[in-house]
Amino acid sequence: MPLQNRVRPDGEIVASRERGILMGNRGGKLHDPATRTLVRTQSSRQWISCVLEFKSRRRQVMGSGYTELFFMDEVTALAAGHRPCFECRRKDALAFGSAWQSAYGLASAPSAPFMDKSLSAERRGKGGAKITWTDSAGNLADGTMIRVDGQILAVRNRQLWPWSPAGYGASIPLDVNLEVEVLTPPSIARILHAGYQPIWHPGFACAGNQNPRGNQT
Repeated sequence: MPLQNRVRPDGEIVASRERGILMGNRGGKLHDPATRTLVRTQSSRQWISCVLEFKSRRRQVMGSGYTELFFMDEVTALAAGHRPCFECRRKDALAFGSAWQSAYGLASAPSAPFMDKSLSAERRGKGGAKITWTDSAGNLADGTMIRVDGQILAVRNRQLWPWSPAGYGASIPLDVNLEVEVLTPPSIARILHAGYQPIWHPGFACAGNQNPRGNQT
């Protein structure tokens, strides 16, 4: 039976057989090691996304340490509010910080704790509910995720791509004037506009998109 350690774009942690292409954590242990079941959904406001393999390290998933979480791709992780890890994804983390600096006109790139504090305020409201916001679909950068009539979709190349734990479905046209519910936190949406290029699921290339990273094919 699959463990409850797969993160959806809406931030929910569910059980799924598909592992995804990135892992990460929410600052510590979320599970009971004896039963390998979740007892909470975050340990701190340090929500990060990591590579699956780093320096030959080996871990027992949901063992005695922090809770390993998995994401279909980085677009999914960003929508849930996870930033790149400064250890195993340092190049991406620096690019993320640089895009944050550009998006907000800062004198220097913000620190990880500063970004974590900002994103924490944008992820969840009272009672732990996911915070969403609305905008016209035509205003959203590639890599932003939205929800329309209960369906989660990613924006890319003026198309909407239905999300699932296994990858993206066939695209549908994007109505630039449609008011949509945006899942991606506002700060990350601005970072995407500023040029940060997230990693997309490799299956995206099956739809004729040969570049798994970035806003252009």
